[in-house]
Amino acid sequence: MSFTVLVGNPKSESRTLGVASAAATAVARQLSLDSGFDLVDLSVLARRLLLPEPSAAIEDAVQQVLDADLLLVVSPTFKGTYSGLLKVFLDRLPYRALAGTTALPLMVMNSPQHALAVEVHLRPVLTELGASVPAAGLALLEADLDQLDGIVQRWSARVADTIARLPVAPEPAMAS
Repeated sequence: MSFTVLVGNPKSESRTLGVASAAATAVARQLSLDSGFDLVDLSVLARRLLLPEPSAAIEDAVQQVLDADLLLVVSPTFKGTYSGLLKVFLDRLPYRALAGTTALPLMVMNSPQHALAVEVHLRPVLTELGASVPAAGLALLEADLDQLDGIVQRWSARVADTIARLPVAPEPAMAS
């Protein structure tokens, strides 16, 4: 199973990136993914995302996301929703491009008033793109970052349990 983490914080070396890494490590461990995960950090690509000329780095990042079987999408909360940088990137994906992908939404926020943003804003855009979002997203308060390991361990255990209960897709028939 290929596992990609998409981080939508425009700041490099952000707390969001640290949370994404901790959550991805916990999910990979829970699912026994020996290969770990690949990371797409949009802060590195931000300057290129709105340029009119093509960018190999952007196209590689898009392809990495499209190739993922499991996609962890992590964003800080800006104005009560996910970042504009993440929106710009996701807008590059064709309609239903994430069909066949299992997505896990996670948002970092400084106010409990934004706790529903992960389910009200991020989950719908992922399902609009065709992803299956079988588990509840994680809304992580910045005030709880000192408890990060325990929080992501509990969340990843629930995620792994939910994913383990998903029906297994049949193998495609081989042409003779």
